[in-house]
Amino acid sequence: MSTTTAVDDRVATTSSLTRIMRRPEIGAFMGALVVYIFFALVDQTGTFFSLDGTARWTDVASTYGIIAVAVAMLMIGGEFDLSSGVMIGSSGLFAGLLITEYNIAVWPAILMTFVFAAGIGFTNGWLVVTTGLPSFIVTLAMFFSLRGINLGVTKVLTDTVRVAGVDEAPDGGIRAGYESAEAVFASALTQYNFRIAVVWWIVLTIIATLVLTRTKFGNWIYAVGGDANAARNVGVPVRRTKIILFMYVSMSSCLVGIISLMRLKSMQAGQGVTQEFIFIIAAVVGGCLLTGGYGSAIGGTIGAAIIGMAFIGIAYAQWNTDWTWLFLGLILFAAVFTNSLIRRRFQGARR
Repeated sequence: MSTTTAVDDRVATTSSLTRIMRRPEIGAFMGALVVYIFFALVDQTGTFFSLDGTARWTDVASTYGIIAVAVAMLMIGGEFDLSSGVMIGSSGLFAGLLITEYNIAVWPAILMTFVFAAGIGFTNGWLVVTTGLPSFIVTLAMFFSLRGINLGVTKVLTDTVRVAGVDEAPDGGIRAGYESAEAVFASALTQYNFRIAVVWWIVLTIIATLVLTRTKFGNWIYAVGGDANAARNVGVPVRRTKIILFMYVSMSSCLVGIISLMRLKSMQAGQGVTQEFIFIIAAVVGGCLLTGGYGSAIGGTIGAAIIGMAFIGIAYAQWNTDWTWLFLGLILFAAVFTNSLIRRRFQGARR
């Protein structure tokens, strides 16, 4: 007579393949390979596969990716931020006005702008956790408020809807601190025009990944996104965790706003508006669930890379760029569908 011994699921071993396929970003990674090969094949310029082409699409992806990583962490925590796009313009305008209208040196203006962005993020988070209103509503209200302030204040102070000349001192020279700030935020790194924004993107992705996978705070993020009440019952500081995540998103948008300001030497009042949807798309394509509690920073980065490849690849294929948004919509659907299939297939797999 044979006997079988039951194995506790908590101690059962899993294969390396199963562990890899359970990663939230694996579907996005496979999709990124497909997208890259596709645009390399349809490229009509012979540039997409080159270092020049790589510099172009990584430049686009980097500014999306810096914020997409933060948005991914916020979505893992179970919340949304629809003000992340407009914060790019708000931050650039805030710094630009401090520099051009109030003659504040570039570096102090940048520091004050990050403090301003942290305050906006704190306000978003505080309102969400204290009022109990959905973050969708709170941050949408912030979106419209900032959009109106951007237009109204800029027009009052400059008689236009833009700030320009952040590099020009009143006496005709270069403003104090501009050249060093440009080197930190907007310089080109190589002869192929790779931008320093790519370095910011990579470094922030690594830091965010370490936070999510190696720290107590990372565990808190997953816990509050999975079940906030259960997390609170075991001592997780839910309110503090969510507020910090909102602050991180706003400060990431601020970083992109400063990068744009230093690169263009100007900022339009409408800069960044509607880009919040691109950041959310990147996070979802990267494996984040809309319900929270699942996802990764690497996934947000891969999603941003796919979007960067799409924007540049369509241009290199010499297609009408009006089709870009259709392509992004198809990518979003395909990525979510693929990630769902992979999760269902490997969620309970043990070998």
